[in-house]
Amino acid sequence: MNRQIHAARRTVVALAAAAALLGTAGTLPAAAAAHCPAPAVINGHAPTLVPESAVWDQGHHRFLVGSLRHGTVSAVGLDGSVRTLIDDPGTLIEIAGLRIDQAHRRILVTNLDNGVGERSGPATLGKVAGIGAYDLDTGRRLSYTDLAAVAGDGGSHLANDIAVAPDGTAYVTDSFAPVVYRVDPDGTGSVLLRDDRLTPAPGAYGLNGIVYRDGRLVLGKWDDGTLWQLPLRDPSALRRVEIADGGALLHLDGIFARPDGTLAGVTNAFFGTGRDAEVELRSDDHWHTARLTAVHPSADATPTAVTTGPGGALYQLSGGLADANAGHPGDTFTLRRV
Repeated sequence: MNRQIHAARRTVVALAAAAALLGTAGTLPAAAAAHCPAPAVINGHAPTLVPESAVWDQGHHRFLVGSLRHGTVSAVGLDGSVRTLIDDPGTLIEIAGLRIDQAHRRILVTNLDNGVGERSGPATLGKVAGIGAYDLDTGRRLSYTDLAAVAGDGGSHLANDIAVAPDGTAYVTDSFAPVVYRVDPDGTGSVLLRDDRLTPAPGAYGLNGIVYRDGRLVLGKWDDGTLWQLPLRDPSALRRVEIADGGALLHLDGIFARPDGTLAGVTNAFFGTGRDAEVELRSDDHWHTARLTAVHPSADATPTAVTTGPGGALYQLSGGLADANAGHPGDTFTLRRV
């Protein structure tokens, strides 16, 4: 009998250890995850997901991707498995920008209607700009800010990408208006900058990628590939970043601030011009000027985002945007190590 009791206890201990290793929601704890290799390619499969944005969630050892088609956020494992984390159908139409606010354990997403999503409609097409905040562990909605209402001009709007400062303040680009928004951690929104130099070309997207870097924002403009520096202490001092080979940044989409001070980004051939590539930039004068240090042609069509991954590796997302825009959304997407 004692041998049976001891055997049962060993079984319980073993099961508890296995559960502890798996961690919450089937994810690996950070100590174990640090030893997991970074796959060269992650092939995700989910019906017509069309992810446009991606971030690495180190705490849960997973990628998070935002869906243009469904207006959801999904957790993606290193094996390509996909699980819906955020689904807020009463609020979210399409998701473009996606960032993690570690200071408040939130996921921040931009809400828009670009005509690609299942929830798109005539009343909201080209008029939606918003940012939602959701709990990083549960996906529960915490707040939502209507940025089109904050703009208050009745014009066309499309909230695209997000940068997050260390204190949790978010900054959002508008691709249809020359506007950058500021959103405090409590959800209070305001117009940080409105400048006609950032107006998009007719029928094109303007402001797109945005990163926070040492008290300033670096903004990318998709239509002409220009890069802009915006000092937060004096937004009126907005200035264009001088780049020797600026033409290489035509159709610059998502950008990512790397720990070494450089920026990584992707350009794409959406609408038939530009090129599908990952680009890297460095500045030695606080982004008054910059130089292009690398261009890596993309093996996948229409990349839209770049993010860190396991072990600090850099990954590029290709979610099938061009096919979705043509009315043929696919069921696969690729996260490829650069």
